[in-house]
Amino acid sequence: MVRPGDRIGLGVSGGADSVAMFRIFEEFRAQLGIAIVVLHFNHQLRGADADADERFVESLAAELHVESESGRADVAAEAQRHGWNLEDAARRMRYEFFERAAAARSLNRVAVAHTVDDQAETVLSHLLRGTGLAGLAGIYPVAGRIIRPLLDVGRAELREFLTGLGQPWREDATNQDTARTRARIRHQLIPVLQRDFDPRTVTRLARLASHARENENFWRALEDERFQAVTTRESRGAISLNVADLLSPLAQLAQPDGVTAHESASASAPTMALTRRLVRRIFADLRRSREQLTARHVRSVLDLATKSQSGSRIELPGIRVERIFDRLVFTNAAETAGKQTLQDCSFSYAVSPPGPSEPASVVVAEIQRRFNLKLVDWPPVKRDTVTGRGALDFDRVRWPLILRNWRPGDSYRPHGSRRVRKLKRLLLASRVPRRERESWPVLTSGAEVIWASGYPVAEGLAAHSGTRIGLVIVEEKL
Repeated sequence: MVRPGDRIGLGVSGGADSVAMFRIFEEFRAQLGIAIVVLHFNHQLRGADADADERFVESLAAELHVESESGRADVAAEAQRHGWNLEDAARRMRYEFFERAAAARSLNRVAVAHTVDDQAETVLSHLLRGTGLAGLAGIYPVAGRIIRPLLDVGRAELREFLTGLGQPWREDATNQDTARTRARIRHQLIPVLQRDFDPRTVTRLARLASHARENENFWRALEDERFQAVTTRESRGAISLNVADLLSPLAQLAQPDGVTAHESASASAPTMALTRRLVRRIFADLRRSREQLTARHVRSVLDLATKSQSGSRIELPGIRVERIFDRLVFTNAAETAGKQTLQDCSFSYAVSPPGPSEPASVVVAEIQRRFNLKLVDWPPVKRDTVTGRGALDFDRVRWPLILRNWRPGDSYRPHGSRRVRKLKRLLLASRVPRRERESWPVLTSGAEVIWASGYPVAEGLAAHSGTRIGLVIVEEKL
């Protein structure tokens, strides 16, 4: 957790556990080759008692010749403003203070004083709340910058240590308030389990958490590998993946022949655990947190994958999920709110003829594309690359051309086709998402479509054996 030369912040509340941690680090700092800084956060929830805690910690740090820094905030007001419960608000703001102090003081780690008793209480709290297997992992010894060096030590042992030193500490009266779930677990449930079932309840629960963390670390590694393998980062920050990859994310555990997509999404599917984790992983990547995503939300994503048609969509907390043919697209709603989307784009640009050595270039900001119309000698020599699936006969084109988005009713006869085709049907056949069709670029000459992005030029204007100069259209992303 620490290395020689590290600067370690110590989260000290004034309670027995954190004061014991402070005294342990203070005793061994020279031997470990580290520097320590005491960090205290006043939640302003207990009035004069909270202020007394702050003075106690600052006085103890000064007595032991250790740097200290205190922060404070009105946690109750922030909880009300954001709709957080009080305990969650206190934790959020305390750790935000630790991060600010760590950045300002160049701290490598911040140590907090969770004990084996805290671990057991956390596991029971998660169980009572209806946790999945990940919740059984409880508190992690290392989580980013945060370390918990006392996670295998009991509260009683730490109090014995302080008593032996003659070191006082502060008691938080709210820890005795059994109106809070955590206090009821500490003072009522665990004593019953220890008395009536097993005196080693705390140790066994901590061991369960350790085993769960080992399994969770494996699942997280597999989850990350599959996330990288099967998802695609789309424009505007969206993430997409193939429905089949979501429902059967491991080829070696693919469903037996004859199993339907609906059956593959059932609770008994061998890869369902990984499927659900992929949904949560995508959500966390877009939202920077897995909070607010419930099992019901995950089920709705699976229903979208197995029971819906292309164009269907659902809303998760802050995330929109849309089915586009055989893919699911996850979009952060907050990032797209208020911005113009592709389906809202309409554009129309006049295009003048290019010169012999100067292409005509049109930037279409609405779809972040540049179109270059270039003249080439015809027939082209082998070293020339003709893009755009063919070339137009320059002498047969009526100028100016109009570069615009697709409109209902657009049709033309692509080079090599025997009949006129509706552009809408071409786009459907190519599985172009509905949200992209309305901004699909086409080129018209005298109100007739002569080219559409991704398709051949019009048969009537295509370059042929008698063409002297070809006109090619090159499209590139900005």
